[in-house]
Amino acid sequence: MKRKNLIAKRKAKKNKLLYKDPKILNFYKEFKSNISQNIKNKSFALAVSGGPDSLCLAYFSKIYSFEYGNKIHILIVDHKLRKESSKEALKVKKILKRKNISSKILAWKGEIPTSNIQKRARDMRYFLLSNYCIQNKIKYLITAHHKDDQIENFFIRLFRGSGLTGLSSMSINAKYNNLLRIIRPFLNLNKKDLKYVTMKYFKDYINDPSNENEKFLRIRIRKYRKNMEKEGLDTKKIINTVQHLVSANQALNFYKSKALQKHASFVSKNKCLVNKQIFLQESNEIIFKSFSDILSLVSGTYYPPRSKKVTNLISRLKKNKFSKSTLGGCIVEEKDNFILVSKELKIKKMLHQLGK
Repeated sequence: MKRKNLIAKRKAKKNKLLYKDPKILNFYKEFKSNISQNIKNKSFALAVSGGPDSLCLAYFSKIYSFEYGNKIHILIVDHKLRKESSKEALKVKKILKRKNISSKILAWKGEIPTSNIQKRARDMRYFLLSNYCIQNKIKYLITAHHKDDQIENFFIRLFRGSGLTGLSSMSINAKYNNLLRIIRPFLNLNKKDLKYVTMKYFKDYINDPSNENEKFLRIRIRKYRKNMEKEGLDTKKIINTVQHLVSANQALNFYKSKALQKHASFVSKNKCLVNKQIFLQESNEIIFKSFSDILSLVSGTYYPPRSKKVTNLISRLKKNKFSKSTLGGCIVEEKDNFILVSKELKIKKMLHQLGK
């Protein structure tokens, strides 16, 4: 088929699928702008949980793939943390299938955690998603994080006493590792906007029961926000604060990268040697950011350990009596004038189960 005819066919499919609703057209325009800047016509994967935000992501991705000819991989994670999780994954698959959207369920086959459930669920989700992407040579993973998630993350990290890196929260384009980038095209959209689109197109979505469970900090923060808004702390002000923090964090990341080049050497993807001169030549914030990055890269996890734990580790490393410690799936030990960071055995086993 000639290129002109192919482009015309794609455009016709896209126009047929996209609602001529001014609101939906504007939301898609925002999505398209963020995707085209970062991905263009390359293949990508997206995570769909069945919530209104992720189903909207699947819908817009389908339209975009018609327009640009991308190959898309729609992934549903069954983390096995609740009895209903497998049934829910199948229900999400059926919702997508009704709209001729193919998907694949990724099921967790490792040990099921019993504590720190939300963090472990997030880690399991990223293990499965990143493993699939790397095995299939996919360089981009798209998630449905939106403006409300950005605000909730800001408050969660504020409650936990996070530093600049944590408070600056999420960005539209972020590095997961050397083989994969995460794109978040909805960060400037509200959840209610995405729900509006999903109900127009799918007319259905999955309700996660944990969204009503106040034992989770994120759920309590959603209720705190309503009171804060009454006092004048509205969404726009919070987002402005986050954007200022992101700008400052980007500047510090420039110097962190230079510090890593100077003081750190990756002897393999699972081991890193750090020269102890880093403590004498770099500021506390650069040291903190450097070690957070190293722990994430060596362990293969997207999120580093909590800032307090990283700070405590650095304090111990500065003392002459330090010998060995574990943190964030890594073993940290002193070797002469160097610090060796290597992947913990149980993390290696977990990754092996996933074929990573």
